Amino acid sequence: MTVRPIAIVGPTGTGKSDLALDVARRWDGEIVNIDAMQQYRGMDVGTAKVPVEQRRDIPHHQLDVLDVTEIATVARYQRAAGADVEDILARGRRPVIVGGSMMYVQSLLDDWSFPATDDAVRTRLEGELADRGVAAMHARLTEVDPDAAASILATDGRRIVRALEVVELTGRPFAASAPRIGDPRWSTDIVGLDRDTTALDDRLRSRTAAMFDGGLLEEVAGLVDRGLREGRTAARAIGYAQALAVLDGTMSLDDAVEATFVGTRRYVRRQRSWFRRDPRVHWLDAGASGLVDAVATVIDHG
Repeated sequence: MTVRPIAIVGPTGTGKSDLALDVARRWDGEIVNIDAMQQYRGMDVGTAKVPVEQRRDIPHHQLDVLDVTEIATVARYQRAAGADVEDILARGRRPVIVGGSMMYVQSLLDDWSFPATDDAVRTRLEGELADRGVAAMHARLTEVDPDAAASILATDGRRIVRALEVVELTGRPFAASAPRIGDPRWSTDIVGLDRDTTALDDRLRSRTAAMFDGGLLEEVAGLVDRGLREGRTAARAIGYAQALAVLDGTMSLDDAVEATFVGTRRYVRRQRSWFRRDPRVHWLDAGASGLVDAVATVIDHG
């Protein structure tokens, strides 16, 4: 029987990483991370990265592959993660792809071809970003491409500029450059993990408090010495931007915790909306028992 990858996607905080470890152990798998911020070395506490000692000796790919000064791009991830999946399959093992970064998921499983760039257009839009601010640019993106705006953080100026650049160059929304949903690459089985909204909100609030109690400020202080402030994507990550504000004295700790929770909850809503549109996803209730057996049913009927 040909081995197919299994992807575990869905909103933040639902327990995808734990399920991925169980799945990888049962089916001789290796994990391929598909969370954008977990690519960064040293960004551990605020991204809920599984500690090395808890990875059960299961190989993990696309974790800790970028310095915080580097820009995380979908195109780089697509090339690198695609090579990882191919290598795992070639060795007869099962890739277990896990995470919730929406465009990263689509780029990998649908082999997204990205539009060309134009330096002059990019430079002009970056100038407008500097002059008008990220909120105004995100509002502009919302007008021309609501789907792209829904998937991009309102604080992520770089990705907002990229989406607006594509709109200008192609005359179509950024979403129009995305592939049509069809058979997933490598015939990947896709499982979605979700929870009741109230229950997930409670988990997110507890997790956010635990991150700050568990050393997020100290982690960010250490990353500042490694160039975090110069990072165009890492410094804007939810939790990290708020921690930087605390260190700078522009936000209280309590306000940072609340802002991180609210930002995470808002992101979860966008993730849920994005993934629920994909008819290939087999949804599981993260609060139910027997999740690995449920995944087995998906694999058997894939």
